[in-house]
Amino acid sequence: MRDLVVTENITLDGVIDASAGWFTVGNDAIDDQSDILAELMAHTAACDAVLFGRVTFEDMRGYWPEQDDDQTGITEDLNQITKYVVSGTMDDPQWQNSVVLRDLDAVRALKEQPGKDIVSTGSITLVHDLIAAGLVDEYRLFVYPVVLGRGARLFADGQAAPDLRLVETKSFKSGVVLLRYRTA
Repeated sequence: MRDLVVTENITLDGVIDASAGWFTVGNDAIDDQSDILAELMAHTAACDAVLFGRVTFEDMRGYWPEQDDDQTGITEDLNQITKYVVSGTMDDPQWQNSVVLRDLDAVRALKEQPGKDIVSTGSITLVHDLIAAGLVDEYRLFVYPVVLGRGARLFADGQAAPDLRLVETKSFKSGVVLLRYRTA
């Protein structure tokens, strides 16, 4: 059985909504994030699929394939890896190596297939559903030294958090800290 890993960039107060501008990607980064990018590449090597909700998928599809001067390798990786989008309305994903899944039963079936990790990032509505369905095996949280006080959180108000076991901590030059948790 494959692991489903939720990877999120998150503030100290648990916000994953990046619309306030606290998070930048790759070439846009102000601080040296080469060590974070190296960590992400190691995570990418351990997975063979990414899982998105429709909104995040459309955002990613609208940004990454258009990057022709990407020095991070993210564009190439995203174009090559199998991408799954959970959507009840999308028919044609319009991005190479992309597959539409209709529901969480399809995600559960995907986990049962042989292969490497399946990673979900962003996609907060989907992630909340994955958490509620007990489908998440690991959380990789890149914690940024920022406090926002409001915004979408990894664990929604009233949502029961699973029992978690800390398996790794790692700090980066920028002050970001990776916390890896496995579900108990």
